[in-house]
Amino acid sequence: MAAEVATNGSEVLAAPAAVPAPAVFTGLKVQVTVPAGRAEEAVAFYKAAFAAEEVSRSTHPKRKGDGEEAALLCAELKVGAATLLVCDQAGDDVPAVGKEGAAASGLVLRLETADVNAAAAQAAAAGAALQGEVTEDCCGLGATVVDPFGVTWALGSSTSAKKCA
Repeated sequence: MAAEVATNGSEVLAAPAAVPAPAVFTGLKVQVTVPAGRAEEAVAFYKAAFAAEEVSRSTHPKRKGDGEEAALLCAELKVGAATLLVCDQAGDDVPAVGKEGAAASGLVLRLETADVNAAAAQAAAAGAALQGEVTEDCCGLGATVVDPFGVTWALGSSTSAKKCA
């Protein structure tokens, strides 16, 4: 864009474009979308594996689940101080976790706990696959599990005197 020239020969500067105000975020909720019809199963798994507490749920008014109850569309769970949304794949426009799991996209959810061994055993008992063994590194004890829906969870010690650099 050519600059305008004033009658006295100096350049006329255009007014700066308005800068939009930055967005303000109030929190982050992780959403796990599972294959259609498996949201109830996923909620039960997260309750058993990670002691999740159900805060709320919404159902699909037109789809029926097992029996005559409306199918679960999305449930909000608390896992420690974090919020996890577990949602049913309602249509083709909502991607579910694929066979490669969340780790294929670079997403790994980290849960911190005082007892990594117990957390890994609890998750495995609920149906998660333990990847290797519980190990110790510069950050303390750690374990990796993949849940039945393909989501990778890193379990790490929260009370270790060691800190990750």
